[in-house]
Amino acid sequence: MFQPYSRDESMRKRIAGILTVLAVAVAVRGETFEKFKYGDFENWVTRNVPESKIIGGKTKQIYEIGPEATINGDEVYKATGGSPWATSNIMAKVMGITKGSNAVFPDQRAAGNRCCKLQTIMESCKAIGLINIDVVVAGSIFLGEIIEPIKSTSDPYSKMEMGIPFTRRPKALRFDYKVEMPDEATRIYSSGFGKKKTYKGHDTAEMYIILQRRWEDADGNIFAKRVGTGRERYGKTTGGWVNGHEIPVWYGDITGHPGYKPFMGLIPADKNYYARNSKGKMVPVQEIGWDDADATPTHIMVMASSGSGTAYIGTIGLTMWVDNIGLVY
Repeated sequence: MFQPYSRDESMRKRIAGILTVLAVAVAVRGETFEKFKYGDFENWVTRNVPESKIIGGKTKQIYEIGPEATINGDEVYKATGGSPWATSNIMAKVMGITKGSNAVFPDQRAAGNRCCKLQTIMESCKAIGLINIDVVVAGSIFLGEIIEPIKSTSDPYSKMEMGIPFTRRPKALRFDYKVEMPDEATRIYSSGFGKKKTYKGHDTAEMYIILQRRWEDADGNIFAKRVGTGRERYGKTTGGWVNGHEIPVWYGDITGHPGYKPFMGLIPADKNYYARNSKGKMVPVQEIGWDDADATPTHIMVMASSGSGTAYIGTIGLTMWVDNIGLVY
């Protein structure tokens, strides 16, 4: 709460007038904005992971979103401080080799103001006679958890627990963002195995909010219906920060909405996200239909990413920055 200077009566009156105007504006709009915890990206965990000597033995810095801390060693990461965020940054242990990957970074937006930088990179792991792989990694952050250590590049979604419990009905997702698109208009596919493939046309950055109503059957399978949807893709350089941007949340079946685009549709079976069932097993969340427009969700998914295609495909160097992510009610 701002405390006016008692020695200056005129200043008090001017400030009181300003506060009255602001209060009226908020009341008229009838909304509140609630940031996600650590959604201002001022605090980060720095992990110093020693990679295996056979691939150089360097220490890889891996960043996570949470309370300011430093972790030394190759221990499995679990979110601390109540952070709801996970990233595409991971520690992998494949064929006895420890390797780190980092495509999400803290960045300085202005003096004393940090943000989150997401970048699509080519991650390499090479050891003569043993392993030689290149993997395209899109920088991504999401509400949920990465299951470490990563042991293979197969079935990447099974290594992510996507979404957190949530029962409210926001009107929009609000955030600041910036995008830089490389001049090279190509996408590269490289999963670490087989030949790399190059496609014409650049990838796009993406931001979305998805609300689901989930349930589990007697066999531990998890099903969901889509309650709310907000999803955008960004294919051009913004030329600077776009502040206070909002993605509206549309409820129920939105296929007839004038703003509907195919990528806003239900999640296809071959791209199902995963969640841990009541037995502790990671299983796909099978999104089987649209829910009623007035339904109450059980889970929320929010993701920002420097890519929007299939796993292991992207435009190298595509960069997205995000800051101040929260929900509007």
